[in-house]
Amino acid sequence: MESKSVSSMHIAMYPWFAFGHITPYIYLSNKLAQKGHTISLIIPPKTKIKVEAQLNRYPDLITIYPITIPRVDGLPSGAETTNDVPFSSVHLLMTAMDRTENDIELLLRKLKPHFILFDFSYWIPKLGRRLGIKSMYYSVVGAAQIGYGLSPTTYNKLKGKQVTESDLMKPPPGYPDSSIYLHFHEARDSLFVSNVKPDGNILFCDRLFKSLMECDVLGFRSCREIEGPFSDYLEKEFKKTLLLSGPLIPDPPSDPLDKKWVGFLSHFKPNSVIYCGFGSEVILTKDEFQELLLGLELSGLPFLVAMRAPLEIDSIQEALPYGFQERIEGRGVVHGGWIQQPQILKHPSIGCFVTHCGWASLMEALVNKCELVLLPKRFDHFHSARLMGNTLKVGVEVEKSEEEGLFTRESVCKAITTVMEEDNEIGKGIRANLAKLRQKINRKGFESSYIDDFNNKLKTMY
Repeated sequence: MESKSVSSMHIAMYPWFAFGHITPYIYLSNKLAQKGHTISLIIPPKTKIKVEAQLNRYPDLITIYPITIPRVDGLPSGAETTNDVPFSSVHLLMTAMDRTENDIELLLRKLKPHFILFDFSYWIPKLGRRLGIKSMYYSVVGAAQIGYGLSPTTYNKLKGKQVTESDLMKPPPGYPDSSIYLHFHEARDSLFVSNVKPDGNILFCDRLFKSLMECDVLGFRSCREIEGPFSDYLEKEFKKTLLLSGPLIPDPPSDPLDKKWVGFLSHFKPNSVIYCGFGSEVILTKDEFQELLLGLELSGLPFLVAMRAPLEIDSIQEALPYGFQERIEGRGVVHGGWIQQPQILKHPSIGCFVTHCGWASLMEALVNKCELVLLPKRFDHFHSARLMGNTLKVGVEVEKSEEEGLFTRESVCKAITTVMEEDNEIGKGIRANLAKLRQKINRKGFESSYIDDFNNKLKTMY
């Protein structure tokens, strides 16, 4: 292949079977197709239909190839993504992805791309080398998280020993920021996930480390304004080029906000409404769900909640605290279905976003004028919460118990009032920091400069 003289490339992408991973890959596909590159995105069949209709902006350059999900004992029939299975069965979906290796090889032999971008399929780099295809581990979560738990320094230090919670509660030597750490319950949850072994094959932590070590280049959905020191740390640790695509904020939605939500939000002053959304996959227990709602009620502010029904509860209505619906009538809504989050966050009435700290949700929030209340639920959210709350100081985290990670209605209310009350000194500092960061990432040419750099560096590598 010619190096540097070819203006366009063929890039294949094989993201993990989760919408929170697939969506950023299609965002990046659109940006690279805009540069004239041909993209082959490989995702499950039903997911292909959704993505193709709603998110593919360049169908002449982006081709979506469906990959059949192999049968795995215990995996529900028709399950394609993490949205289709309980968290306890996600390892079965990972096993299914591993069993697609032969099909992926046949497809790559046919497509002959220059690059393949991937995340969880650790066998891609070896396959790519055999076929003469460069591989990029493209992470849809932040560099702070990857650097904390998967840097060679950390991995080699813990390899072969019985890892305990205390081993994970402090950042590794050389890590850029000591204010990012894990609480006991978070370290326990991280240990559990790291030790998942799909199909008796390879531990989850080992598969990610193998992916990072064996790929040709690292890529992150991030920017230097948010994670500069952490990307430098990873580049030094892995001794390979690291590319930043920028946060890949979705284009402004063309669909107007549903009239139902416009009608509700129009009753309130600008910057006065709390929006609480935990994405499509985070599910709380009934106790957590009720404490969260009672905390919102306790704040005295209007609110809109979009969440799935709690574990083992059939409907949102069934899970509401006793008398809650009557008490919050007219100032609060709890919605159990899909919602237009980008449009909601842009509405002038929204003043606060209570978030689970998923990377995509944080990136959406940072470009909009709303305060951040951080309530991380899963292992990939903990570091993001510390990054936003401790390092950048652009949000307030809800206090939890150290051992069990339980929060109360009082701790939810306290975090909300801290960022929403105008005369709160902590809140003033957070609002100032958030305004400065928002100004940086909203400036003209910000995103295009990252995509240009990503594109130009990628072209020099084949």
